[in-house]
Amino acid sequence: MRFEGKIALVTGGGTGIGAATARRIARDGGRVALVGRRREPLEAVAAEIGGMVFQADAADTPSMKRAVGEIVSSLGGIDILVANAGGHGFGPTIEMTDETWANSTRLNLDTAFVSARECLPQLIARGGNIVVLSSIAGLFAGPDAAGYVTMKHACIGFAKSLARDYGRRGVRTNTVCPGWVTTPMADEEMDYV
Repeated sequence: MRFEGKIALVTGGGTGIGAATARRIARDGGRVALVGRRREPLEAVAAEIGGMVFQADAADTPSMKRAVGEIVSSLGGIDILVANAGGHGFGPTIEMTDETWANSTRLNLDTAFVSARECLPQLIARGGNIVVLSSIAGLFAGPDAAGYVTMKHACIGFAKSLARDYGRRGVRTNTVCPGWVTTPMADEEMDYV
């Protein structure tokens, strides 16, 4: 019961790694606030684990500010942020449009930045933890994935900055760089490659 008495906010908590993380935290005694843009998958996971749904776009400041406020009001605080929300950015550089690049930045890096910034006051006050989900692509470049690889490298740098700036204030930050995980997003990317 390592998470007993802890409240965790999981972005992208309705599918894939986010949903699996939410299940594990709940199984180990934590209360889970599931955050994401699509209500239906969040509700399915929440029903399974007894979590609460807070529909929000993790890359959008007003949306995350509202969600964090609702979580604090409903659950009493935030002890753990799992900045898991992410997305695509696949294709070779020469073919990548500005729109694809910007979307990769928004889905992979802005989500971590905005959610961390909005949660930090709670995490500082409660001696909390941040887990930033990067990827093996944050350590090694894969083919035809310039946007995704770049943003996952940036997530590691961002987590290091968080650790440096807020570790002294009691907030521990770690990065997880999973390899290939069978999820709908990963399977779709495999179809691309």
